Amino acid sequence: MISLINDSQHYYQNLNFKDINLSLKTIEAKEFDNCTFSACNFTETKFQKCKFYECTFNKCNLSLMTVLNSSFFDIVFENSKAIGINWSNAAWPRIKVNSPLQFYKCVLNYSSFFGLCLREIIIVECNAEEVDFREADCTNATFTHTDFTKSLFSKTNLTKADFTEATNYNIDVFLNEIKKAKFSLPEATSLLRSLDIELIDF
Repeated sequence: MISLINDSQHYYQNLNFKDINLSLKTIEAKEFDNCTFSACNFTETKFQKCKFYECTFNKCNLSLMTVLNSSFFDIVFENSKAIGINWSNAAWPRIKVNSPLQFYKCVLNYSSFFGLCLREIIIVECNAEEVDFREADCTNATFTHTDFTKSLFSKTNLTKADFTEATNYNIDVFLNEIKKAKFSLPEATSLLRSLDIELIDF
């Protein structure tokens, strides 16, 4: 385990970072390849023009982290706080590829994925309150067991997305593509709100 990122080194490979605190720091033009970050504090850290390849963040605080022009490829977040991150500011490939992000048991509240290609993104057992998914391509996404209270879905491609056991989503069937998406009862009845019909409960 190592506990620092120094100014002179720009490339890190196969390293385990533990308990490092970079809150309010600016990290620029560094590459992390197959690295693990455990119990690290990246609150309001500014990552500029950085690259992350096949990295894992476990029990980290990434709240209000800035990802300006930074790249992410096959990144896993576990048991972490990733609150208020504007992922739209990251460097995304010009061609449409599968989402490089996976979230398990994370808090993603107040974050934005506006207009991004997030095909096959994984958000499992997370809190995703007031998250912006408008105009995103979430084809084949896995959204299971996640709370989507007040999250925004508009012009979102949810084709074959899996919302099994997800809760509190508000998805207008006329403003979003939901062909072959999976939903669980009774939560799926919320999809009927946009149909302007009255449900009678016997």
